[in-house]
Amino acid sequence: MKVADRLNAAKKQIESGNLAEARKINASILAARPQNTAALLQASRLEGLSGRYRLAREYALKALASRSGEESVGAAFLLRRLQAFNLGGEAMALIDALEGMPGITPPVYDALGTVLNQLNQPERALRALDKGLALAPEAIELKLTRAHTLVFLGRFDEAEREMDDCMRRVPEIGFGWWTLSRLRKQRPDANHVEALRKQISLSGHNPANTAFLAYALHKELDDLGDYEGATKALDMACRAKRSQVNYSAEDTEHLFAKLRAMPVRPSAPSEPGARTPIFIVGMHRSGTTLLEQFLDGHSRVRGLGELYEFTAQMRLATDHWCKGVVDETVVDRAPDVDYAAVGRGYLESVAWRCGEEPYFVDKLPSNFLNIGFICQALPQAKILHMVRDPMESCFSNLRELFSDNTNQYSYSQGELAAFFAAYEGLMAHWHKAFPGRIHDVSYTALTRDPETTLHAASTFCGLDFEPGMLALEASNRGVTTASAVQVRQGVVALEKPRWAPYATYLAPLGDALRHARRQTWAGQPPST
Repeated sequence: MKVADRLNAAKKQIESGNLAEARKINASILAARPQNTAALLQASRLEGLSGRYRLAREYALKALASRSGEESVGAAFLLRRLQAFNLGGEAMALIDALEGMPGITPPVYDALGTVLNQLNQPERALRALDKGLALAPEAIELKLTRAHTLVFLGRFDEAEREMDDCMRRVPEIGFGWWTLSRLRKQRPDANHVEALRKQISLSGHNPANTAFLAYALHKELDDLGDYEGATKALDMACRAKRSQVNYSAEDTEHLFAKLRAMPVRPSAPSEPGARTPIFIVGMHRSGTTLLEQFLDGHSRVRGLGELYEFTAQMRLATDHWCKGVVDETVVDRAPDVDYAAVGRGYLESVAWRCGEEPYFVDKLPSNFLNIGFICQALPQAKILHMVRDPMESCFSNLRELFSDNTNQYSYSQGELAAFFAAYEGLMAHWHKAFPGRIHDVSYTALTRDPETTLHAASTFCGLDFEPGMLALEASNRGVTTASAVQVRQGVVALEKPRWAPYATYLAPLGDALRHARRQTWAGQPPST
């Protein structure tokens, strides 16, 4: 049997769930051809599915080393594998090689653009996508990725024109309508409400597409002041998305309990001359992107966006592929972790992103789960915790459509409230376990008195305040988070909370928050 046939046979076994047989077939290929890139990549996939993080990572690196310098076949899959392990430097080196190679196909350019966006390199992603479109001007996948990249770059008018063209050609793609809805405030004379309603009626029983369309409809009706219609659309969106996720509030409760019970060991010694990471943590949609934009305006700080590199180091240290930022297995294996190695590995993994600045910002909000590990691995790290009003924070999460493996608690008012209360309790625990390591930053204060708030945050980080931090309009850096549009609108201090028009619909959320927070704090109310 030819190698290609055996590779396909192993792939079919993987898809049917027979990993043992797939491993047997793939091992026979590698026994005869140990440098076969496709077999090495398949071995990486197999070991990843089996939970062997280190071995899966090792096979991905072997696949990278085995590929011919003149070969682009399988490059897209290899890029995705490298990104799965947060091997950003290696992915960038492969992209460098591919971009200088003749014969790159449009699908590979699409993969380049997607991975470059994930690596917070939207300018370079756009260049790659434009090369792909020069070869295939009508390739809809490239055009959709290009429109999304323009959003990250703040080029909203261009993004709207690009996405409008896509929607004329493939109106059934909910992702496109969702993107369009977010690019500007919709007006009575310029909106997509009727088109969205039509597509929802045609969507049938596809909950993934319905979720995109319903979230888009909610946003547009909210812009138009039709709060009754927006409420119905939001409820439809949440129900559709919740039907797709496998979330367990009980699992979350167990995880948080294990994190609170985790023994605290002395911090590993910091490396002389090592850069200082500033972690911005908190609930998603709590203002973390805004704070990062302010800090990036400092001459000694570089904002790097949302990074999963610390989680990647904990996965490597525990030899476990957790689906989220952390899970119970990681916590169970943490006592055996070499935290000094985790800290070194983290700094090495982000080095390619850094410039001359001695400080950098890692603003992945859910790193609040990793604080116990961060404090032990990186004694020089500064942790800024964004604090936002519970109802405002929860409503902002409820109306946001996250990626499939992120924030799965946010599509049910009761589950969202319980998670928020558990998050508050965990943050209170971290403050006690690591006194002086965490500085709370109020979202309200940041929007109403940014200078005073930034003075305090800068001092905590060991920095002098610089007036240039306030000049958000001077920033031209790409923003590849859910706040890509909002953050470019500058500082907005609202007199009336955004959830106010939905007070009746959100009554269960308010009741659940009060109940969950009472249980969490046992008579000792939090400061927020």
